[in-house]
Amino acid sequence: MADSERRKRGIEMFHKVYCGDLPVAEEGQIPFQDVMLEQLFGEVWTRDALSVRDRRLVTMGIIAAMGEANTFCIQVRSAVKNGELTAEQIREMVMHIAQYAGYPRAAGLLMPVEETLAKLKT
Repeated sequence: MADSERRKRGIEMFHKVYCGDLPVAEEGQIPFQDVMLEQLFGEVWTRDALSVRDRRLVTMGIIAAMGEANTFCIQVRSAVKNGELTAEQIREMVMHIAQYAGYPRAAGLLMPVEETLAKLKT
């Protein structure tokens, strides 16, 4: 597949995954984003073996284990907006994450997650 086709497919998936909430720069403006759109979203997120929801759960687990609360909340917002997860399920995820990634990591997610969910009125 040509790079332009991968980019197009990547942009479509990126918008689907993030509900159109995150901007996409013009091609060539941000080389990092160009690679991300073509490879991550144009090739990986579009594979059929896992659903978008499944991929989001895996992604959220990794992000949480890394302690990236802001990035985790981007996923929370998109998961709720896309109807992939409920507020109750996200809160349960944080509880589960505490058991595997540790209480300090999960505790660092609590307030940002609740603030994100409050903004979504869930």
